[in-house]
Amino acid sequence: MRALIQRISNGSVSVDGSIIAGEIQTGLIVFLGIGQEDNQEKAKFLARKIGNMRIFPDDQEKMNLSVLDVKGEIIVVSQFTLYADTRKGNRPSFTNAASPLIAEPLVDYFCDQLGKLGINTQQGKFGAHMQVALVNDGPVTIWMEI
Repeated sequence: MRALIQRISNGSVSVDGSIIAGEIQTGLIVFLGIGQEDNQEKAKFLARKIGNMRIFPDDQEKMNLSVLDVKGEIIVVSQFTLYADTRKGNRPSFTNAASPLIAEPLVDYFCDQLGKLGINTQQGKFGAHMQVALVNDGPVTIWMEI
């Protein structure tokens, strides 16, 4: 499971010109890639890790607060391209990404786990061509792989 996490001061996701997630102010956008070996245990661990990750500034501008602490929101965007293998040729291979039959339920489960932590969580539309708008705050961008 791979996640590219961006701390944002504004974000939304649109499909066909309609906003389907968002217009959140303070929070995170999590681009989530599901691999062939991923499962619910990994999704639950990653949700807890992201929900509690201290990447928001405190009163002294130190990154000591989590998205839970700042009562932020999260938009989750499924992104199989995080599993791109670019070692050969000029066209990425995505053979390490999970099939939609495996990935879609795991993305939903991941979002449910964030919700159980008390985080307002929205998500893009699985398999759709999405437009993701965001203002990266910091910038803070963190890569995770479990």
